[in-house]
Amino acid sequence: MRRAHLLSCLLLPGTVMAALPAVSEELTITTQTVTEWKPVYAEVETRDQVPARARIGGTITTLDVSEGDIVEAGQRVALIEDTKLLFQIEGIDAQLDAYNSQLEKARDDLTRGESLADRGVISTSSLQALQTNVTVLEGQITALQSNRQVVARQIEEGQVLAPEAGVVIDVPVAKGAVIMAGENVATVASGGAYLRLGVSERYARDLAEGDKIEISEDGETREGTLAKIYPLIQSGRVEADVEVEGIDASFVGRRVQVRLPVGTRDALLVPETALSKSGGLDFVTIVSHGHEAEHVVVPGNTVIMDGEAYVEILSGLSAGDVVVTSHE
Repeated sequence: MRRAHLLSCLLLPGTVMAALPAVSEELTITTQTVTEWKPVYAEVETRDQVPARARIGGTITTLDVSEGDIVEAGQRVALIEDTKLLFQIEGIDAQLDAYNSQLEKARDDLTRGESLADRGVISTSSLQALQTNVTVLEGQITALQSNRQVVARQIEEGQVLAPEAGVVIDVPVAKGAVIMAGENVATVASGGAYLRLGVSERYARDLAEGDKIEISEDGETREGTLAKIYPLIQSGRVEADVEVEGIDASFVGRRVQVRLPVGTRDALLVPETALSKSGGLDFVTIVSHGHEAEHVVVPGNTVIMDGEAYVEILSGLSAGDVVVTSHE
């Protein structure tokens, strides 16, 4: 009956007065400074996205990874083969066999020449010529061996290695493809994850490094820290990075909802327990001149202060009003 009587009087100015049960707690309403939050979306990024590039040109004969694979630093991700290098090795080996045979004969000739020179059969210049021939052949063999090591090293560089430990996020090539030296075979994301967000330039001066950011993910809310604000404005938007502990980096580029502090304002707040609802309207009990009266109010957003939930009152209350926060 009391609610029905109150609703019937809403068309008339004034406030309905009635006796209520004994009040257990009261609160004097004062203006409170609350943070103005701006909801935006941020993307999960990794600190480093390092390409694993081919060091030689050739054909990809083996592709060891695909998107989503976890790799260690130095792990092989692909194998590139160039048949021309194998032909060069075969050619160098053949030349080495020929020069080694010539060197063996030249050393035999030098041994005989030294014996003949001791008996005065040949001149000193002839002996020096034999020695020079041996030295030249040894130098040619050394040069060929160095060339062979260079070609062998190029064949080894056909192994494309992961530059860092992380997760493979992109493999732009396929087995059997022909690529050139320097082309990207796979991209590895490493170094941990963070959030990259963009916000309108009108809020640029309201942001500061070190601000606490609220992140909503999987029905949970946690805090992050605004770590870096980039000074370059592009397309009217400011980019910033947010540090968050334990963020899931399984999907790079995934969007996460965050709230940025972009200013403060004064508001009237009451505990959630001070509100009651009836007939689709919200009521707050006010103590005035020793009597309690229910006022119709328009509630706004819920604000968490010191771990407790408060509701902003948009209209129906004034600073200095005493409200009943709970009843016995």
